[in-house]
Amino acid sequence: MTSTTATEAPVAEQPAVSEVELLIGGMTCASCAARVEKKLNRMDGVTATVNYATEKARITYPPGVEVADLITTVVRTGYTAEEPVREETEEGPDAEADPELVALRRRLTVSALLALPVVLPAMIPSLQFDNWQWLSLTLAAPVVVWGAAPFHRAAWTNLRHGAATMDTLVSVGTLAAFGWSLWALFLGDAGMPGMRHPFELTVSRGDGASMIYLEVAAGVTAFILLGRYLEARSKRRAGAALRALMELGAKDVAVLRDGREVRIPAERLAVGDRFVVRPGEKIATDGTVVEGVSAVDASMLTGESVPVDVAVGDTVTGATVNAGGRLVVEATRIGADTQLARMARLVEEAQNGKAQVQRLADRIAGIFVPAVLLIAVATFGGWLGATGDTVAAFTAAVAVLIIACPCALGLATPTALMVGTGRGAQLGILIKGPEVLESTRAVDTVVLDKTGTVTTGRMSLRDVYVAEGTDERQLLRLAGALEHASEHPVARAIAAGAQERAGALPEAEHFENVPGRGVRGRVEGHEVAVGRLFELFGELPPELARAREEAERAGRTAVVAGWDGAARGVLVVADAVKETSAEAVRELRALGLTPVLLTGDNRTVAEAVARAVGIDRVIAEVLPEDKADVVRGLQEEGRSVAMVGDGVNDAAALAVADLGLALGTGTDAAIEAGDLTLVRGDLRVAADAIRLSRRTLATIKGNLVWAFGYNVAALPLAAAGLLNPMIAGAAMAFSSVFVVTNSLRLRAFH
Repeated sequence: MTSTTATEAPVAEQPAVSEVELLIGGMTCASCAARVEKKLNRMDGVTATVNYATEKARITYPPGVEVADLITTVVRTGYTAEEPVREETEEGPDAEADPELVALRRRLTVSALLALPVVLPAMIPSLQFDNWQWLSLTLAAPVVVWGAAPFHRAAWTNLRHGAATMDTLVSVGTLAAFGWSLWALFLGDAGMPGMRHPFELTVSRGDGASMIYLEVAAGVTAFILLGRYLEARSKRRAGAALRALMELGAKDVAVLRDGREVRIPAERLAVGDRFVVRPGEKIATDGTVVEGVSAVDASMLTGESVPVDVAVGDTVTGATVNAGGRLVVEATRIGADTQLARMARLVEEAQNGKAQVQRLADRIAGIFVPAVLLIAVATFGGWLGATGDTVAAFTAAVAVLIIACPCALGLATPTALMVGTGRGAQLGILIKGPEVLESTRAVDTVVLDKTGTVTTGRMSLRDVYVAEGTDERQLLRLAGALEHASEHPVARAIAAGAQERAGALPEAEHFENVPGRGVRGRVEGHEVAVGRLFELFGELPPELARAREEAERAGRTAVVAGWDGAARGVLVVADAVKETSAEAVRELRALGLTPVLLTGDNRTVAEAVARAVGIDRVIAEVLPEDKADVVRGLQEEGRSVAMVGDGVNDAAALAVADLGLALGTGTDAAIEAGDLTLVRGDLRVAADAIRLSRRTLATIKGNLVWAFGYNVAALPLAAAGLLNPMIAGAAMAFSSVFVVTNSLRLRAFH
């Protein structure tokens, strides 16, 4: 019995969890998001992250839990939830067309117009005329009842669920001010003709029966509506980069059907379809060029302003623009598999995530509102007990309620994250998640893979040395013609270089490949040999022998070419260092990082490349499977390591590194393993990515310092009676606007 159980146990597989994203409606502050998150996480096996700025919840849930159960939990908490419809996110970045924003603007405009004639006489006693208080009541009533209705509604909903949020503070504060004013007007002395009301920035003492606070009720409502409107508008501007990214794709495409062009919606394309892209048109999806030569402008995806030449066999990316001739492209990826869709998904996932600092802010926001309510009650009791002045006690308590709303706290991290990741996407930098930002701060060493990262990854003809009496063009024509018939990477580099420098190449006859030695054949009547077969022609001339030795010392491949029994020249081939690599290394050093070159090549080649770009430390002759061990070794030295790579053999090292930067020109495996994806294959973007990440993290920290500092400083001032409630309302509203505006400065990052 026991043995049977033992053998059966491993067979049972753990059921996989599912993931869903829900749009959450009705949230008005960070404490709302904290409540929804807390309720969802109490469900068995459910893990949820709720983001106030994006108004989304990302939830993983086990088998046995349905999406409907998750939605029901959110609804029971007092909010709405639904699965997003993709089409809605593709309407474009026009924030003004948002119906919620339009309704909020209308409510703000009416409330502000009605509140202004209430606030001005209260602040400027010389504007007060006989019975001005009754006009103020007439104008303030619709502001408090209709203008502040969203706050009252949300507060009531939260009260029914046994919770308190920012809306509770605003609703209680404005209704208390309005209720006190009604009592003073109808039952006290405030309604008497000739009543005058002084205005002070601090709490004033006086007869409660003659004091009204209509300007507080109307002014605070208008200020907070203004703050909400600017906040909502700024949040949509912060997410505009992602919406613009989703909008980039072509809407329709000319597909070839039986030799004819048929225009169809881009979403109906299938893998294998061939479609035509004329000059100026967007390429509909990722594919391979099968006909035509052109230049492609990929600036909207990579940030690279110079168009890239493409020809038959080259890959092209959807949403880039054909800037030259007519192309026929065969679709290789469609829909969610395209690079554009993957970029949008990475950006969206990053924006929906939470950094560690934000989780702390959310926890504080979750307990902040109940704490403020207690402080307001304590303030009222303290003032009443100390002075016996009900008016002063009431005014101080209302100021506490209004000044303490934790809006800025909830917006500090997500708005900066939204703007930073959105700007990164525009520059060809994809940040996978908020925790990546925290990694960039600590990194002190950057490991650079050589091939394809520091170098182009393609062999090219670098130098040509000719023997005395030999014509360089003839050497290139004869050697290039022979190498053109070979498939070896070095041969292809020589053939391509010869065509570029000497023009069209002649045909080679009687071609023979001698393994390990080179190639030989007949070209234009000459018996030509390239490689080590020059030994058949005798000793090398001294100048050629010297050129070959110098090239090999520099880590390059030297190939000897000759014909008719004599060596005629040396062709030097190397994997070219990218033009921008040396500048990139300087920029990485300027960020305080120590560069290390890592390669499987021999040490001579690696050191030559390192010298060319300014790297001091080289780790060479490393097997692909050992690259991750090299990264671990550096970490054991106490270093925090960033790894930049582009190949399959870099994926493990990228995953092990404290920060993985994958070049988007590389493989899918490397991109999936990296923390940051650099869409353009330019190493300078690695420095830009680290700089942008650090700038975003600094903005988040600046926002949090402001938000915490504001609340910490403002609460004691309000409780001490040093803030008029209306001034408190204005300060609270503009603290949120400050945080969002500070985050929007990241849009100017270059």
